[in-house]
Amino acid sequence: MFELLSTDPDCKARRGRLTTPHGVIETPIFMPVGTQGSVKTLHPEDLHAMDAQIILGNTYHLWLRPGTEVVAKLGGLHGFTTWDGPMLTDSGGFQVWSLSKIRKITEAGVEFRSHLDGSKMMLSPEKSMEIQAAFGSDIAMLFDECPPYPCERKYAEESTDLTTRWAKRCKAWIEEHKPTSGEGRQLHFGIVQGSVYPDLREKSARALVDLDFDGYAIGGVSVGEPEEEMFAAIQNAEPFLPQDKPRYAMGLGTPTQLLEMIGQGVDMFDCVHPTRCARHGQAFTPDGPIHIKNKEFEFDVSPLSEDAHPHVARFSKAFLRHSFRAGEIIAQRVLSFHNLHFYLKLMENTRSAIEKGRFREFQNDFVSRYTAKKSKPNP
Repeated sequence: MFELLSTDPDCKARRGRLTTPHGVIETPIFMPVGTQGSVKTLHPEDLHAMDAQIILGNTYHLWLRPGTEVVAKLGGLHGFTTWDGPMLTDSGGFQVWSLSKIRKITEAGVEFRSHLDGSKMMLSPEKSMEIQAAFGSDIAMLFDECPPYPCERKYAEESTDLTTRWAKRCKAWIEEHKPTSGEGRQLHFGIVQGSVYPDLREKSARALVDLDFDGYAIGGVSVGEPEEEMFAAIQNAEPFLPQDKPRYAMGLGTPTQLLEMIGQGVDMFDCVHPTRCARHGQAFTPDGPIHIKNKEFEFDVSPLSEDAHPHVARFSKAFLRHSFRAGEIIAQRVLSFHNLHFYLKLMENTRSAIEKGRFREFQNDFVSRYTAKKSKPNP
């Protein structure tokens, strides 16, 4: 399933290969987010054109709409969305965390009201596994509780223990039902919790590893904590995760954050950052992000960046600025494509640097150039 191909001599950066029922994933890898089953503004062929290897779907949102039955009867997520590559589905735990004002956590699971119509819902470890099995994703995440930030020690202890108990219930459901994806076995990743407490991160990691899942995610990050706490969560969990299983940092992050976490031994990432920034007019370039709506680009005939994909390079900054100001959808579409391609190309270059044993050199060169100047919105 997961093959560790090489490691960098100067840090924990890893080059690997993860085989799933719908294809092979070269790691480190970034996963575009398709919350409702599609990556916003983009066609599946766009994703193939930028060499996206895997996309992420949101269990919570797809369960509420269009519903498990619809997705299952129309070919699972792959058939329903027409994406034929690997797919990962989250468990719904993070969305439950975001519903803190309208949910109640119990041993059985989480009771909450739908954000669509206010109806009462219940999501349990078994229900989350059942939904993801019906979706037929290649990788299904275990149901966990995502503690808030800041988080008192007592709450973090109870939350971590609850996540472990829920993981055991997920494991029991998996062993009983043996869910599949396409022609193969559905893979399952446990989620390490523990908030900002190093011993709880270690405890959570050790407990999940004992249950022997296909991979391990580090969750409870990007929930409002400072960047140094986010990196600490990775550092406090990684030493206790097996070398022969993939590691996934959930919901992260900026280009420089991804490189830092790759250096700490993380293999997989997802984040809405590149597409959300694109919809607000921010484009990533090797020289740092630019805001395409700025007046400085009014007469600029150059493409977004020197290494822009051919799909993007045909458009000038001046045209894209005009399109954003005119409210034309093509601007959001082009920048979304560009930003995701930037992330995926960064991962490709990172894999090459690890293979050559030059990751730190590559990271330092990238960060130095990327952070040399900052572009602020100035319409």
